[in-house]
Amino acid sequence: MTSEQAMAPTRDGRDARWTRHREQRRTAIVDATIKAVRRHGASVGMDDIAAEAGTSKTVVYRHFDDKAGLYRAVAARIDARVVTQVSAALDRPDARDVGPRELIASTVDAYLALVESDTEVYRFVVNRPLVDRPLTDDPVGETVGQVADRLSDHLAGFLQPSLARADAEHRRRARVWAVSLVGSVQAVADDWLARPDREPRADLVQTLTDLAWRGLSVVVAPASRTSDRTPDRISD
Repeated sequence: MTSEQAMAPTRDGRDARWTRHREQRRTAIVDATIKAVRRHGASVGMDDIAAEAGTSKTVVYRHFDDKAGLYRAVAARIDARVVTQVSAALDRPDARDVGPRELIASTVDAYLALVESDTEVYRFVVNRPLVDRPLTDDPVGETVGQVADRLSDHLAGFLQPSLARADAEHRRRARVWAVSLVGSVQAVADDWLARPDREPRADLVQTLTDLAWRGLSVVVAPASRTSDRTPDRISD
């Protein structure tokens, strides 16, 4: 065995431990950033973030290169939460039984509940106050795309048989409706958070559901509808 072969396992082991350490440190800094945002607001500065992490800005940049890198890591964490919560609403065990209108309502409520419960973090991700230059990618757009993908799959299953003859066509239409719904909910959520006199979440969910249902009800298969009445309000 050569000296290089003898050293390889040790070096590999050290590399693995260093990789784990870096991943753990990055996770801890993202955790600290979210805590700093909640403490100081969406316009939090790097000094506040470093203090929350118990380190220096130099160390933060060592793990994330720049502010944009840290922002992307936080956005990815929030993205996972949004997709998880919305997916849970879409994948509820009784999804087929309750029908598309209530499914839309529960999906809208899942998104708004997250926005309401973590307002400053939401603003931090959507408004990007930490980032001081244009980004070539759009983490928020990627989140919208993932949620729209999930929602369009469900909407496609509720279409009238006449619209489901060509699979590619009815999936394309379902995708358009899903993107429209997710985009409108996001825009309304931004406005809702900006108003000091905003209405209860349940009222907003019902308003958005009514608007979406007026357009979708004409193309949803009758067998998929539980009824055409306004659904029970979702509690706060």
